[in-house]
Amino acid sequence: MLRGVLIDWGGVLTTNMTEAIAEWITVDRIDAAHYHEVMRELITRAYDGARDGGAYDGGAYDGGTRDGRARDGGVRDGGVRDGGENLVHALERGEISGADFERRLAALLVTLDGVPPVAEGLLARMFAGFRRVEPMYGMLREARAAGVRTCLLSNSWANEYPREGWEEFFDAVVISGEVGMRKPEPGIFEHALGALDLTGPECVFVDDAEVNVAAARALGIVGLHHRDPEPTIAELERLLGMPLRAVSRGQGGEAGTLDG
Repeated sequence: MLRGVLIDWGGVLTTNMTEAIAEWITVDRIDAAHYHEVMRELITRAYDGARDGGAYDGGAYDGGTRDGRARDGGVRDGGVRDGGENLVHALERGEISGADFERRLAALLVTLDGVPPVAEGLLARMFAGFRRVEPMYGMLREARAAGVRTCLLSNSWANEYPREGWEEFFDAVVISGEVGMRKPEPGIFEHALGALDLTGPECVFVDDAEVNVAAARALGIVGLHHRDPEPTIAELERLLGMPLRAVSRGQGGEAGTLDG
């Protein structure tokens, strides 16, 4: 019986990353073709070998390439720290600062004016286009009201999260840069399960990156690859066996609850 929901933030509880990145590219006058070339290789390196990963889709990342092979591109050694550590890994684990990553990334990019973009505040500008997806928050509200335990499980890019009111939606919050682990590493999933005091088979994990969903499934967690709110909520209703939209309460009486 499923008793818990682990859920990603960017692209799941927010509008998708591709839209946010496109907005930033326009505002900062970034050379879009060069940006996508740089990010494709940087993210391929970050998820190298993740053969079940999702393809790069024009956002900051979507879990790596289909087959895990590196492509020729513009990153060269700029995406690797001294000692061979990938910059994305280090950023997501909180091992380097956002400012350090911004300087490294800005040096790899170019604007339509032929110069690098301003490094300071680069990540905040990249993600400024994220918008909260209310139906997904409504789903979490209904799930918790029915006794389902919920945990936000997010890879951070040193970004600020809009945490006000989160106590209404989450029993636990696990941010990669705060715990020193990142998806798809098994340890961060185990940490989240421990925070909810549940086992893998008792939980469903929702993420828009296939590589992360595959990693969760390997630990016995039910994996749900998110694309759009409506089908995700419908599948969660099926898996949890309860209505997860507020309108359902008015139409069908009180939502069911989970015992224990």
